[in-house]
Amino acid sequence: MGQVVVITGLADGMGREVARMLAKAGDTVAGFDMSAEGIDTLQKELDEISGPAARRHYLIPLNITDRQGIHRFRDEVLAKYGRVDTVLSNVGIGFFGPFEEVDLEAALKCLEINVIGAAAIFQAFLPALRKQGGGKLIAMSSLVGQIPFPFESIYSASKFAIEGMVMSLRYEVEPFGIRVALIEPAQVSTTFAAKIHKLPPEGSPYLERARRFISRDNVLIKTAPTPIQAAEKIARILHEDRPAFHNQVDFMSTLFLFLNRILPVGVRDAILLNHMDIK
Repeated sequence: MGQVVVITGLADGMGREVARMLAKAGDTVAGFDMSAEGIDTLQKELDEISGPAARRHYLIPLNITDRQGIHRFRDEVLAKYGRVDTVLSNVGIGFFGPFEEVDLEAALKCLEINVIGAAAIFQAFLPALRKQGGGKLIAMSSLVGQIPFPFESIYSASKFAIEGMVMSLRYEVEPFGIRVALIEPAQVSTTFAAKIHKLPPEGSPYLERARRFISRDNVLIKTAPTPIQAAEKIARILHEDRPAFHNQVDFMSTLFLFLNRILPVGVRDAILLNHMDIK
């Protein structure tokens, strides 16, 4: 019998591909996303994979900031399946811009969705995992959760926060048989970056460097893993009984995290600035 896997933010991109792969592997998927249309089409896809008569998978439109809605979703999932084996916090939004020019209200929204959103879904299902004697809590982080990139100060802050939160959480829940892990991609060939890459206004002292950063990022995205390639690695991690704590899905993140551990800070920074063409 397969796992029951809860996934947030699964209407498109990597989340959608992971859900499809899990269904093909015989797992049961329960999840939500803000996109009602995306949820509807994914539900139909999963039903086709597993058989529509079974209506095996449970997907609903829901905003990660709706705390009461998350609790209702949890109760419905546990009533329907009796257990949950793995929770993947995948929901998140990007944020780009020079720190000096950041709209702090927009920054607060990013932190609310990326950090507290992960906390909310983990906290909701933790009691059930603890009582059943085990399970997995897995959070989508990022390379920038350990190596901050320029013009991504707020996004980096959210991912640093996720890494710290999950590292602390691990000590608390492992005695109950609950495994905790992070997935830390650098780039995946999706529209995620394009949605947030907006140049500073004319006259900004950061305009030229930001322009070069975006141009370089667009080049790198073309050779980045596709959502399917990334999802294949994520699905393998979800299927492991004892996944590693740190997990990468692409060569760039593996390389940069290795260099981050062994190089002096000045050398590492020089490589990063040169790599993103913003010396």
